[in-house]
Amino acid sequence: MKKLITFYIISLFLIGCSSSKRVIKKSFSAKDAAMIMNADSLKPMRVYKITNRKDSLLLRLKSSYIKPNLKDLVLQNFVKRLYATVRDSMSMGVGIAAPQVGILKNIIWVQRFDKENFPFEVYLNPEIRSYSDKKQTVKEGCLSIPNRAETLNNRSLNITIEYDTMQAKHKTETITGFTSVIFQHEIDHLNGILYLDHLQKDLKDTKP
Repeated sequence: MKKLITFYIISLFLIGCSSSKRVIKKSFSAKDAAMIMNADSLKPMRVYKITNRKDSLLLRLKSSYIKPNLKDLVLQNFVKRLYATVRDSMSMGVGIAAPQVGILKNIIWVQRFDKENFPFEVYLNPEIRSYSDKKQTVKEGCLSIPNRAETLNNRSLNITIEYDTMQAKHKTETITGFTSVIFQHEIDHLNGILYLDHLQKDLKDTKP
């Protein structure tokens, strides 16, 4: 009986370990998981910048789908560390996307200036389904493009987005005003697009 109980405990341990590995494999590569888990949830991550060639190349890549899963400890830690990064005194941004810390997954944080107390909220797999024809003129900066800000004229005033929550709920929402600009900016990052690309388009459109 003693041997049987010991075998049962060891079996449970092995099953638990294999489950964890499966979760990591489905959500993040071993390399990404190691980078995420090398510090606790309060530790900001390094922001990738276009002034670094390797960083710049990664920022131009498209991110991939992330499965919402509250039991995924790596995902939980990453989401919290991504938030710690955007709120770090060295950053203090109004939004951030996973590629900006070197993780090519469809995850963003956005500060909701259209809600009371301007809360930060996390979005998984966000996609813009429609853009209004009406545009707005805004000044944009980016944590990945240091010491620079530019005025853009081609951000839509209203957008409709679809996204997943951490609780695996799929939602659709219409966003307007400056908050919609943040969403457009961060979702661009997931597609390897920087706001400077829109600036170049603005310049082309204004040429006679």
